[in-house]
Amino acid sequence: QVQLVESGGGMVQAGGSLRLSCAASGRSFSSYSMGWFRQAPGKEREFVAAISSSGVILYYADSVKGRFTISKDNAKNTVYLQIGLLKYEDTALYYCAASTASIVRNARNWLQYDYWGQGTQVTVSS
Repeated sequence: QVQLVESGGGMVQAGGSLRLSCAASGRSFSSYSMGWFRQAPGKEREFVAAISSSGVILYYADSVKGRFTISKDNAKNTVYLQIGLLKYEDTALYYCAASTASIVRNARNWLQYDYWGQGTQVTVSS
């Protein structure tokens, strides 16, 4: 069993930045690929970014490319999402997720992930 705990969310003005963190329990973190998703009120869960277990392969949603950066520190059992140039439409509850696959075949599909955190809220004011 893996437990994921997100942190780093908050309220920020448009154009600002935040760094979200997701700390994982367990000994097998280095073998997991990780993903970030978000969900705004009244909307479906949306893929944001994903990273392979080694940290070499990265995926981003088109809406965040060039603004968000995902990274993984296997020594700290933590995955990060640096979010910048924030827009009002980035407002959402951000979740991290873990897959036991070293590379998720369809990283954009939330069904491919085995474990989820509780989320951290990001609110962007215009």
